[in-house]
Amino acid sequence: MKPVGIIANPSSGKDIRRLVASGTVISNIEKANTVRRILLGLDSMGVENAFIMRDCANIGSHAIRNANLTIQVNYLDLPMTNCQQDSTRSAAALDRMGAACIIVLGGDGTNRVVAKGCGDTPLLSVSTGTNNAFCEMVEGTLVGLGAAVMALGIVAEKDVVEQMPVLEVWKGDDFLDIALVDLVVSSMEHVGSRAIWDESTLEEVFLTRSEPGNIGFSSLGWHLHPTAPLDPFGLHILIGAGQYQVKAPIAPGLIRTIPIRNYQLLPAGESIRIHPRRGIIALDGEREHSMSEEDVMTVRYNPKGPKVVNLKRALKNASRSKHFLIG
Repeated sequence: MKPVGIIANPSSGKDIRRLVASGTVISNIEKANTVRRILLGLDSMGVENAFIMRDCANIGSHAIRNANLTIQVNYLDLPMTNCQQDSTRSAAALDRMGAACIIVLGGDGTNRVVAKGCGDTPLLSVSTGTNNAFCEMVEGTLVGLGAAVMALGIVAEKDVVEQMPVLEVWKGDDFLDIALVDLVVSSMEHVGSRAIWDESTLEEVFLTRSEPGNIGFSSLGWHLHPTAPLDPFGLHILIGAGQYQVKAPIAPGLIRTIPIRNYQLLPAGESIRIHPRRGIIALDGEREHSMSEEDVMTVRYNPKGPKVVNLKRALKNASRSKHFLIG
Protein backbone atom coordinates (compact mmCIF):
# COMPACT_ATOMS: atom_id res chain seq x y z
CA MET A 1 0.00 0.00 0.00
CA LYS A 2 1.34 3.41 -0.96
CA PRO A 3 1.03 6.59 1.12
CA VAL A 4 -0.86 9.66 -0.09
CA GLY A 5 0.59 13.19 -0.06
CA ILE A 6 -1.32 16.41 0.65
CA ILE A 7 -0.07 19.92 -0.14
CA ALA A 8 -2.40 22.75 0.90
CA ASN A 9 -1.38 26.31 0.04
CA PRO A 10 -2.52 28.74 2.79
CA SER A 11 -2.05 31.73 0.44
CA SER A 12 -4.18 30.52 -2.47
CA GLY A 13 -7.47 32.33 -2.97
CA LYS A 14 -6.28 35.50 -1.25
CA ASP A 15 -4.35 37.62 -3.77
CA ILE A 16 -5.07 41.15 -5.01
CA ARG A 17 -7.75 39.94 -7.42
CA ARG A 18 -10.11 40.05 -4.43
CA LEU A 19 -9.72 43.84 -4.60
CA VAL A 20 -9.50 44.51 -8.34
CA ALA A 21 -11.93 41.80 -9.45
CA SER A 22 -14.46 39.63 -7.61
CA GLY A 23 -12.43 36.55 -6.74
CA THR A 24 -13.81 34.18 -4.13
CA VAL A 25 -12.00 34.15 -0.80
CA ILE A 26 -11.21 30.61 0.34
CA SER A 27 -10.38 30.73 4.05
CA ASN A 28 -7.81 28.48 5.68
CA ILE A 29 -10.61 27.14 7.87
CA GLU A 30 -12.40 25.89 4.77
CA LYS A 31 -9.14 24.42 3.46
CA ALA A 32 -8.71 22.57 6.77
CA ASN A 33 -12.28 21.30 6.50
CA THR A 34 -11.54 20.09 2.96
CA VAL A 35 -8.38 18.30 4.13
CA ARG A 36 -10.41 16.69 6.93
CA ARG A 37 -12.93 15.36 4.41
CA ILE A 38 -10.08 14.07 2.24
CA LEU A 39 -8.60 12.23 5.23
CA LEU A 40 -11.98 10.78 6.15
CA GLY A 41 -12.31 9.46 2.61
CA LEU A 42 -8.85 7.90 2.76
CA ASP A 43 -9.55 6.46 6.21
CA SER A 44 -12.83 4.87 5.16
CA MET A 45 -10.98 2.82 2.52
CA GLY A 46 -8.25 1.63 4.88
CA VAL A 47 -5.33 3.77 3.67
CA GLU A 48 -2.68 3.61 6.37
CA ASN A 49 -0.51 6.70 5.85
CA ALA A 50 -0.89 10.28 4.63
CA PHE A 51 1.87 12.90 4.58
CA ILE A 52 1.00 16.62 4.79
CA MET A 53 3.19 19.62 4.03
CA ARG A 54 3.72 21.93 7.00
CA ASP A 55 2.41 25.46 6.52
CA CYS A 56 2.19 28.71 8.45
CA ALA A 57 -1.59 28.40 8.94
CA ASN A 58 -1.37 24.87 10.42
CA ILE A 59 -4.00 23.58 8.00
CA GLY A 60 -3.06 19.98 8.71
CA SER A 61 -3.31 20.21 12.49
CA HIS A 62 -6.72 21.92 12.24
CA ALA A 63 -7.86 19.19 9.86
CA ILE A 64 -7.06 16.27 12.18
CA ARG A 65 -8.24 17.89 15.44
CA ASN A 66 -10.97 15.69 16.98
CA ALA A 67 -11.36 13.85 13.66
CA ASN A 68 -11.16 10.34 15.22
CA LEU A 69 -9.01 8.98 12.39
CA THR A 70 -7.37 5.57 12.11
CA ILE A 71 -5.08 6.64 9.28
CA GLN A 72 -1.62 7.76 10.40
CA VAL A 73 -1.23 11.43 9.47
CA ASN A 74 2.41 12.55 9.26
CA TYR A 75 4.05 15.90 8.60
CA LEU A 76 6.81 16.09 6.01
CA ASP A 77 10.12 16.65 7.80
CA LEU A 78 11.15 19.70 5.80
CA PRO A 79 12.02 23.26 6.84
CA MET A 80 9.18 25.77 6.37
CA THR A 81 10.17 29.00 4.60
CA ASN A 82 6.66 30.34 3.78
CA CYS A 83 7.44 30.66 0.08
CA GLN A 84 6.46 28.69 -3.01
CA GLN A 85 9.61 26.55 -2.81
CA ASP A 86 8.01 24.79 0.19
CA SER A 87 5.48 23.23 -2.18
CA THR A 88 8.11 22.26 -4.75
CA ARG A 89 10.36 20.64 -2.12
CA SER A 90 7.39 18.85 -0.53
CA ALA A 91 6.33 17.46 -3.90
CA ALA A 92 9.86 16.20 -4.55
CA ALA A 93 9.95 14.52 -1.12
CA LEU A 94 6.60 12.81 -1.77
CA ASP A 95 7.84 11.62 -5.16
CA ARG A 96 10.98 10.13 -3.56
CA MET A 97 8.93 8.22 -0.97
CA GLY A 98 6.73 6.71 -3.69
CA ALA A 99 3.40 8.38 -2.88
CA ALA A 100 0.42 7.08 -4.85
CA CYS A 101 -0.56 10.66 -5.68
CA ILE A 102 -0.22 14.20 -4.38
CA ILE A 103 -3.45 15.96 -3.47
CA VAL A 104 -3.04 19.70 -4.12
CA LEU A 105 -5.26 22.41 -2.63
CA GLY A 106 -4.73 25.63 -4.56
CA GLY A 107 -5.16 27.25 -7.94
CA ASP A 108 -3.24 26.97 -11.19
CA GLY A 109 -0.27 28.79 -9.64
CA THR A 110 -0.03 26.36 -6.71
CA ASN A 111 -0.25 23.37 -9.04
CA ARG A 112 2.53 24.87 -11.15
CA VAL A 113 5.03 25.00 -8.30
CA VAL A 114 4.02 21.50 -7.16
CA ALA A 115 4.45 20.20 -10.72
CA LYS A 116 8.04 21.48 -10.70
CA GLY A 117 8.89 18.90 -8.03
CA CYS A 118 6.41 16.02 -8.37
CA GLY A 119 8.37 13.95 -10.90
CA ASP A 120 6.31 10.93 -12.00
CA THR A 121 3.89 11.12 -9.06
CA PRO A 122 0.42 12.09 -10.35
CA LEU A 123 -1.44 15.10 -8.99
CA LEU A 124 -5.03 15.14 -7.77
CA SER A 125 -6.01 18.80 -7.65
CA VAL A 126 -8.69 20.55 -5.60
CA SER A 127 -9.43 24.11 -6.68
CA THR A 128 -9.03 26.68 -3.89
CA GLY A 129 -7.43 29.44 -5.96
CA THR A 130 -8.44 32.24 -8.34
CA ASN A 131 -7.97 31.12 -11.94
CA ASN A 132 -8.59 27.40 -12.12
CA ALA A 133 -8.25 25.87 -15.57
CA PHE A 134 -5.85 23.12 -14.50
CA CYS A 135 -7.83 22.11 -11.41
CA GLU A 136 -11.54 21.77 -10.69
CA MET A 137 -13.92 22.42 -7.82
CA VAL A 138 -14.42 18.92 -6.41
CA GLU A 139 -15.67 17.62 -3.08
CA GLY A 140 -12.89 16.62 -0.71
CA THR A 141 -14.63 13.40 0.32
CA LEU A 142 -14.56 12.17 -3.30
CA VAL A 143 -10.93 13.22 -3.62
CA GLY A 144 -10.10 11.08 -0.59
CA LEU A 145 -11.91 8.10 -2.09
CA GLY A 146 -10.19 8.61 -5.45
CA ALA A 147 -6.76 8.87 -3.85
CA ALA A 148 -7.51 5.76 -1.83
CA VAL A 149 -8.20 3.60 -4.87
CA MET A 150 -4.83 4.75 -6.21
CA ALA A 151 -3.03 3.98 -2.94
CA LEU A 152 -4.63 0.55 -2.63
CA GLY A 153 -3.89 -0.38 -6.24
CA ILE A 154 -7.59 -0.91 -6.97
CA VAL A 155 -7.21 0.84 -10.32
CA ALA A 156 -4.26 0.71 -12.69
CA GLU A 157 -2.43 4.00 -13.05
CA LYS A 158 -2.28 3.60 -16.83
CA ASP A 159 -6.09 3.58 -16.94
CA VAL A 160 -6.80 6.67 -14.85
CA VAL A 161 -3.75 8.94 -15.14
CA GLU A 162 -3.22 11.45 -17.95
CA GLN A 163 -0.10 13.45 -18.78
CA MET A 164 -0.67 17.18 -19.16
CA PRO A 165 1.42 19.56 -21.31
CA VAL A 166 3.49 22.50 -20.09
CA LEU A 167 4.92 25.67 -21.58
CA GLU A 168 8.66 25.84 -20.99
CA VAL A 169 10.37 29.23 -20.73
CA TRP A 170 13.99 29.41 -21.89
CA LYS A 171 16.47 32.27 -21.50
CA GLY A 172 19.03 31.67 -24.19
CA ASP A 173 20.11 28.05 -23.74
CA ASP A 174 19.07 27.96 -20.08
CA PHE A 175 15.78 26.46 -18.92
CA LEU A 176 13.97 29.00 -16.72
CA ASP A 177 10.49 27.85 -15.68
CA ILE A 178 7.17 26.29 -16.68
CA ALA A 179 3.50 27.22 -16.96
CA LEU A 180 0.67 24.70 -16.83
CA VAL A 181 -2.03 26.77 -18.55
CA ASP A 182 -0.99 30.28 -19.60
CA LEU A 183 2.14 32.32 -20.05
CA VAL A 184 1.57 36.06 -20.39
CA VAL A 185 4.07 38.67 -21.54
CA SER A 186 3.26 42.05 -20.02
CA SER A 187 4.71 45.54 -20.43
CA MET A 188 4.73 45.88 -16.63
CA GLU A 189 8.31 45.99 -15.37
CA HIS A 190 7.95 44.82 -11.77
CA VAL A 191 6.75 41.61 -10.17
CA GLY A 192 4.95 43.63 -7.49
CA SER A 193 1.72 42.04 -6.30
CA ARG A 194 2.31 39.21 -8.80
CA ALA A 195 -1.20 38.92 -10.29
CA ILE A 196 -2.05 40.56 -13.64
CA TRP A 197 -5.43 42.21 -14.05
CA ASP A 198 -4.78 45.26 -16.29
CA GLU A 199 -5.45 44.15 -19.86
CA SER A 200 -3.74 47.26 -21.28
CA THR A 201 -0.35 45.77 -20.32
CA LEU A 202 -0.82 42.55 -22.31
CA GLU A 203 1.61 41.89 -25.17
CA GLU A 204 1.63 38.14 -25.86
CA VAL A 205 -0.20 35.11 -24.49
CA PHE A 206 0.84 31.45 -24.80
CA LEU A 207 -1.64 28.70 -23.87
CA THR A 208 -1.61 24.95 -23.35
CA ARG A 209 -5.43 24.92 -23.42
CA SER A 210 -8.29 27.21 -24.33
CA GLU A 211 -11.44 25.34 -23.49
CA PRO A 212 -14.83 27.07 -23.28
CA GLY A 213 -15.75 27.35 -19.63
CA ASN A 214 -12.30 28.30 -18.35
CA ILE A 215 -11.58 31.61 -16.65
CA GLY A 216 -8.35 33.59 -16.79
CA PHE A 217 -6.15 34.34 -19.78
CA SER A 218 -6.86 30.93 -21.31
CA SER A 219 -10.35 32.29 -22.05
CA LEU A 220 -8.79 34.44 -24.80
CA GLY A 221 -8.41 31.32 -26.93
CA TRP A 222 -12.07 30.25 -26.79
CA HIS A 223 -13.16 32.22 -29.84
CA LEU A 224 -9.91 31.95 -31.78
CA HIS A 225 -9.03 28.24 -31.72
CA PRO A 226 -10.39 26.13 -28.82
CA THR A 227 -7.81 23.57 -27.70
CA ALA A 228 -7.95 20.76 -25.16
CA PRO A 229 -5.10 19.72 -22.82
CA LEU A 230 -4.41 16.51 -24.73
CA ASP A 231 -4.25 18.17 -28.15
CA PRO A 232 -0.70 18.00 -29.60
CA PHE A 233 -0.34 21.77 -29.78
CA GLY A 234 -0.78 24.99 -27.84
CA LEU A 235 -1.72 28.50 -28.92
CA HIS A 236 0.26 31.75 -29.29
CA ILE A 237 -1.66 35.03 -29.33
CA LEU A 238 -0.29 38.49 -30.16
CA ILE A 239 -2.23 41.29 -28.49
CA GLY A 240 -2.90 44.52 -30.40
CA ALA A 241 -5.03 46.19 -33.02
CA GLY A 242 -6.00 43.75 -35.74
CA GLN A 243 -8.84 41.78 -37.26
CA TYR A 244 -10.35 40.45 -34.02
CA GLN A 245 -11.51 41.56 -30.62
CA VAL A 246 -12.30 38.97 -27.95
CA LYS A 247 -14.59 39.48 -24.97
CA ALA A 248 -13.08 37.33 -22.25
CA PRO A 249 -13.35 36.75 -18.47
CA ILE A 250 -9.70 37.29 -17.57
CA ALA A 251 -10.44 37.06 -13.83
CA PRO A 252 -13.57 36.41 -11.71
CA GLY A 253 -16.03 39.20 -12.50
CA LEU A 254 -13.49 40.93 -14.76
CA ILE A 255 -14.73 40.71 -18.37
CA ARG A 256 -12.68 42.68 -20.88
CA THR A 257 -12.57 43.20 -24.66
CA ILE A 258 -9.05 42.36 -25.86
CA PRO A 259 -7.78 43.27 -29.36
CA ILE A 260 -6.05 40.40 -31.16
CA ARG A 261 -3.35 41.22 -33.70
CA ASN A 262 -2.67 37.62 -34.72
CA TYR A 263 -2.55 34.06 -33.43
CA GLN A 264 -0.99 30.74 -34.40
CA LEU A 265 -0.79 27.16 -33.19
CA LEU A 266 2.29 26.10 -31.23
CA PRO A 267 3.06 22.45 -32.15
CA ALA A 268 4.65 20.08 -29.64
CA GLY A 269 8.40 20.46 -29.42
CA GLU A 270 8.53 23.78 -31.27
CA SER A 271 9.66 27.08 -29.78
CA ILE A 272 8.60 30.67 -30.40
CA ARG A 273 10.75 33.63 -29.43
CA ILE A 274 9.12 36.29 -27.30
CA HIS A 275 9.35 39.66 -29.04
CA PRO A 276 12.31 41.51 -27.46
CA ARG A 277 11.10 44.12 -24.95
CA ARG A 278 11.32 45.25 -21.37
CA GLY A 279 8.64 43.67 -19.26
CA ILE A 280 7.71 40.66 -17.20
CA ILE A 281 6.59 37.09 -17.77
CA ALA A 282 3.61 35.84 -15.80
CA LEU A 283 3.07 32.11 -15.36
CA ASP A 284 -0.43 30.80 -14.65
CA GLY A 285 -1.61 34.23 -13.58
CA GLU A 286 1.38 35.30 -11.46
CA ARG A 287 4.25 37.59 -12.43
CA GLU A 288 7.49 35.66 -12.00
CA HIS A 289 10.34 36.83 -14.27
CA SER A 290 11.62 40.18 -15.56
CA MET A 291 13.19 40.57 -18.99
CA SER A 292 15.04 43.21 -20.99
CA GLU A 293 15.38 44.00 -24.69
CA GLU A 294 18.69 42.08 -24.78
CA ASP A 295 17.28 38.82 -23.39
CA VAL A 296 16.61 36.00 -25.84
CA MET A 297 13.46 34.45 -24.35
CA THR A 298 11.68 31.53 -26.01
CA VAL A 299 8.60 29.46 -25.17
CA ARG A 300 8.37 25.76 -26.00
CA TYR A 301 5.27 23.54 -25.88
CA ASN A 302 6.14 20.25 -24.14
CA PRO A 303 3.41 17.58 -24.01
CA LYS A 304 5.32 15.64 -21.32
CA GLY A 305 4.32 17.66 -18.27
CA PRO A 306 2.91 16.48 -14.93
CA LYS A 307 0.69 13.46 -14.63
CA VAL A 308 -2.79 13.96 -13.17
CA VAL A 309 -5.43 11.58 -11.82
CA ASN A 310 -8.73 11.62 -13.66
CA LEU A 311 -10.89 11.47 -10.52
CA LYS A 312 -14.17 10.53 -12.17
CA ARG A 313 -12.51 7.77 -14.16
CA ALA A 314 -10.74 6.40 -11.06
CA LEU A 315 -14.00 6.22 -9.10
CA LYS A 316 -15.89 4.81 -12.10
CA ASN A 317 -13.32 2.04 -12.65
CA ALA A 318 -13.29 1.15 -8.95
CA SER A 319 -17.09 1.01 -8.93
CA ARG A 320 -17.17 -1.20 -12.01
CA SER A 321 -14.88 -3.69 -10.29
CA LYS A 322 -17.27 -3.80 -7.28
CA HIS A 323 -14.78 -2.40 -4.76
CA PHE A 324 -17.45 -0.28 -3.08
CA LEU A 325 -19.83 -3.23 -2.58
CA ILE A 326 -19.96 -4.95 0.82
CA GLY A 327 -21.30 -8.45 1.25
